[in-house]
Amino acid sequence: MENLRVSLVQQVIVPNDPQSNLDHYNNVLDKISATDLIVLPEVFTTGFCSSARNYAEAVDGRAYQWMQTQAAKHNAVVTGSLVVKQGDTYFNRLVWMRPDGIYAEYDKRHLFRMAGEHTRYAMGTDRILVDLKGWRILPLICYDLRFPVWSRNRNDYDLAIYVANWPSARALHWNRLLQARAIENLSYVIGVNRVGMDEAGQHYVGDSSVYGPAGELIAASQEPEIISTELYADRLHEYREKFPANLDMDKFELLP
Repeated sequence: MENLRVSLVQQVIVPNDPQSNLDHYNNVLDKISATDLIVLPEVFTTGFCSSARNYAEAVDGRAYQWMQTQAAKHNAVVTGSLVVKQGDTYFNRLVWMRPDGIYAEYDKRHLFRMAGEHTRYAMGTDRILVDLKGWRILPLICYDLRFPVWSRNRNDYDLAIYVANWPSARALHWNRLLQARAIENLSYVIGVNRVGMDEAGQHYVGDSSVYGPAGELIAASQEPEIISTELYADRLHEYREKFPANLDMDKFELLP
């Protein structure tokens, strides 16, 4: 397990204009120096819009190909979520694109009913784990953050990632919950949010951030920028050895 260089890409998202957003991200990602992981926000090609299904991406279509190009160009994993149409079904789907073009996918489990998301998309059923430089990583999406059982570390991950469109009105929840997920799971946690205004007039302050396994804030920003930092494997192992609360976690299993 090596140290992990991460780049959090916090930007304004143009509502329902995938090509404009991809063109913008082309320029933004060109500013990234050597990194292992590039994390984009939730639904980074459309924003969290009620009409985003009209701009859904096809599996292996334009946005997948763009992610593939960027991953190869930067020799890094590129991840973020997209509105994806598969057959007649729509998903809020995180794509984990590796530099070799092979990818994993996670469909959002907890759909934000207060905005009607559960009426527009199918609920994901499977929790996935991915590996990067020996790090076991749990990728999740926005509203998933509120549900600690789904995020529970079963001694199977070292880093949890939440990509989001989380409005400023609930920024306190975002910041506290990210920190809580790190503390209770003895893991690094990354949260990547957007900034600016959406089509409904909601404001996004960003607060993309990185927390260490003791809940310490490592990096954060409210500006449209790239937040780059390094995660240290030895610090994670040392903390887990010093404070092995995971040995006393309650056993449970998720029912369908």
